[in-house]
Amino acid sequence: MAIKRERILVTGGSGFIGFTLVEKLLQNKNQVVVFDNDFRGNFKKFNSHQKDNLKIIKGDIRNSNQLKKAIKNCDRVFHLAFINGTGNFYKKPGLVLDVGILGTINVLNLSKKEKKLRFFHYASSSEVYNKPKKIPASENEFLKIPDPKNSRFSYSGSKIIGEILTFNYLRNTKIKHNVFRPHNVFGPQMGFDHVIPQIIKKIFNASNKFNKKKCSITIQGTGRETRAFCYVDDAVEQIIKISQKGKTRDIYNTGQTNEISILKLIEDISKILKITVKVNKGKLLDGSPKRRCPCIKKLLKIGYKKNNNYKKGLIKSVNWYKDYYKKNNL
Repeated sequence: MAIKRERILVTGGSGFIGFTLVEKLLQNKNQVVVFDNDFRGNFKKFNSHQKDNLKIIKGDIRNSNQLKKAIKNCDRVFHLAFINGTGNFYKKPGLVLDVGILGTINVLNLSKKEKKLRFFHYASSSEVYNKPKKIPASENEFLKIPDPKNSRFSYSGSKIIGEILTFNYLRNTKIKHNVFRPHNVFGPQMGFDHVIPQIIKKIFNASNKFNKKKCSITIQGTGRETRAFCYVDDAVEQIIKISQKGKTRDIYNTGQTNEISILKLIEDISKILKITVKVNKGKLLDGSPKRRCPCIKKLLKIGYKKNNNYKKGLIKSVNWYKDYYKKNNL
């Protein structure tokens, strides 16, 4: 069962998760407004056959006048507009904070003024847990900023503040609202600042553009660090379930519970590429957690049926990046 025939605003709708969410909402006959500055997305991804129920507005989430046009007469908001990508956390922390905090305040203030609006869903992140005491991490885990001087935490700090803003700005309104925390979502066109595309690029360079059958790469850390990777289609299915059945003023993890090491990930990627890869360990970035895996019991309780398309998603992702790197000779 899906959300039907609503007018829905998706901020950050041309980004990685946002685009897939928009596609699913359009399939269910909703009218969807995408608001994005196209910083990391691409409006050209939207197919012409979708245009009847799709409105695209290019703008800055910090600009009230631009955003006001997008939210007008909307029934529901998915707020995903943020600056993501580990490289951006270290290189552009001011921008990350500016968009994350001022943008969220802006969309919440306008949401409170929109009379038709009934639902608001805030996209947080697994980064808010940093290094959880217990794995799998539940929604009750303490949120942490271990070092405010480390620019990596510009992103997770913004997400934590965004959660606080959401629950308090909408506290005494008629708008039902909740928060979802995605964990290691991946897929084609996810950007280039994440572990999967970075590994594929390392193999591309080390194997002479995938022409050698053996190569050696150096990674961050030992490779024994773990993640629970979630294919983007599965993540969006979970997000929509939360928007349908999730309780107001509640928090839900999204993701998978199959925790694998980075070494296993590299092995899976190498099999798809048919290249034997020797792994050399390197320095782990300061602030990067050694393990990450969500507890999704709350998600299952509201009716989500476990579905893990990791293998299918990894094949699609590896082939997309393989073609991209070869075509652009990167």
